[in-house]
Amino acid sequence: MSAATMRGRGGMWALIGAAVLVAGIIAIIVASILPRPADPAPSRSEGTSQGPDGVTASPNAPSEDAAVDTEVTGRGWVAEPITTDPELYARTALAAASTFDTTLASREEWLTYLDTWFTPDTRYASGADQAAELVAAQLELRQGVVLPQAQWDSMAAKSGRVVAQTTGEMTLMPVPEDASGDVAIGTANVTLSFTMTGADGESSFDETVRVSVQVLCGPDSIPTPGSAQTPGDCKVVRFFSEPMEP
Repeated sequence: MSAATMRGRGGMWALIGAAVLVAGIIAIIVASILPRPADPAPSRSEGTSQGPDGVTASPNAPSEDAAVDTEVTGRGWVAEPITTDPELYARTALAAASTFDTTLASREEWLTYLDTWFTPDTRYASGADQAAELVAAQLELRQGVVLPQAQWDSMAAKSGRVVAQTTGEMTLMPVPEDASGDVAIGTANVTLSFTMTGADGESSFDETVRVSVQVLCGPDSIPTPGSAQTPGDCKVVRFFSEPMEP
């Protein structure tokens, strides 16, 4: 498969039918909002470390072991960090939205995992409005951010995988109508490394896209149930299909 074929809109950003996903996503929302007993999870630790995207964290940032579930890397995914650092979290979230292995998990399994990174948009006072915006944000992930099913299937036929890394400087800007100051939009370049196997063996190529993610790092964030996350730890509010520049 050529790089041109994979580009589409912004490299990996294209549409899959969203309507059939609403019921499943609503179930995910209910599961994520209802409290559950916390299971034992890795404790946070301090010290200089390197994040999943190769970026060195500050001395006060959690190590790469401070994650919701480190075992997801065995499925070709990026582990969600447990951190209050919006830049560290945004960098990792952007990488997670483009990192997968078609030989280790299905597209829907990967998307269901990415849904667990989300938290409602607290700029909406009504719980019903927050739930509706959360559904819309998760549908936008499917519609405009990740690889569509047809291209996933084409990659899967060639045992395809993608590893993404945020590169260079990240810009962080405030979100309109956010009185809390806890919400920010992070924008950065992401390099996608595609690898596939064909008749002539394994081949690879890179794509670089510029993308944005909105994150909430404040007391109103809703932790992933059963994890070591607590309110205040960063969560995703929305992935954007186009970069949000100041």
